[in-house]
Amino acid sequence: MARVLAFDVNETLLDLSVLDALFEETFGDAALRQQWFAQMLQLAFVGAITDRYVDFTSAQRAALAMTAERRGGELPGAVADAILDRMRRLPAHPEVPDALRRLGDAGFPLATLTNSPLDVARDQIRNAGLEDCFAAILSADQVRALKPRQEAYALAAGTFDVPLTDVRLVAAHAWDVAGALAAGCAAAFVARPGMVLSPLGAQPDIAAADLGEVADRILAADG
Repeated sequence: MARVLAFDVNETLLDLSVLDALFEETFGDAALRQQWFAQMLQLAFVGAITDRYVDFTSAQRAALAMTAERRGGELPGAVADAILDRMRRLPAHPEVPDALRRLGDAGFPLATLTNSPLDVARDQIRNAGLEDCFAAILSADQVRALKPRQEAYALAAGTFDVPLTDVRLVAAHAWDVAGALAAGCAAAFVARPGMVLSPLGAQPDIAAADLGEVADRILAADG
């Protein structure tokens, strides 16, 4: 039974699709928002693989520059600032507040576990109106080892003084779920539109279309 629930933030709890209008205005194509996010992850992960820490904000800014270059232009700093500032003010997916409150009312300690820097994570959770749902706001930046490295998941376990086996990660990203399982945690997958699990390696015991359904299954399995 997993005692502590650790939630990824971007895409899992918060809706990045509100950035589409900015990408349409900036690049002429809203679909580039997803390509930008994937490029940002690649930059951060290459840093981890090559033992050169790249924080998420730096990776986001660099990925924006690369996106602009692919379009044959250069992105003004003020435009990049506007996009990154909007990342701090994302809305929660509609079912998220109720799902979190039901899990908290059932006695689970809840924490965020995000790759965003801590100041960004705090702004995101506060601006989304979710601050009262969490016992801890945690960022992998605190240990300078981004998920899916084990150190990030160990941060959640250490914060609540439990073994990794008592932590369940909840995430909408296959790479995050894989990292949590490899670290010894349980995991639950939120299958947001376009998100699928990797067929390679261990699989989470819980997967559902949104956080409300995931909460139902966690309550049934661990409650």
